[in-house]
Amino acid sequence: MLIAEVVGDLSATQKHASHEGLKLLLVQPLNLDGSPRGNPYVAVDSVNAGIGNTVLLTTDGFAAFTSVGQSMTPIDAAVIGVIDSIEFAAEPQPGPPPEPAPKRSPARPRSSAQKSRH
Repeated sequence: MLIAEVVGDLSATQKHASHEGLKLLLVQPLNLDGSPRGNPYVAVDSVNAGIGNTVLLTTDGFAAFTSVGQSMTPIDAAVIGVIDSIEFAAEPQPGPPPEPAPKRSPARPRSSAQKSRH
């Protein structure tokens, strides 16, 4: 999944029959700092998003076509959520490094006599 911004909507006079009645959006994937990340996608809208909304975008075909209630239809990307806010965790404070986990001794193989009893 990606964070993206809706930058436009599309209309198509000719499209696959399974896309009839579906809203198409042009979405620009974003980096965490809000800058553009790669090229825009055409995505089917499953949540009634609008231009300027920050959205959650899936580019997994199966997730995309099932999110709009379709089965086995040619959809590569879908808007599956409108993001209200993003909160980043606090930066970790410098301190001593964590202690390494204790080493475990390797498991001993069972003898054939032990295996037959179980």
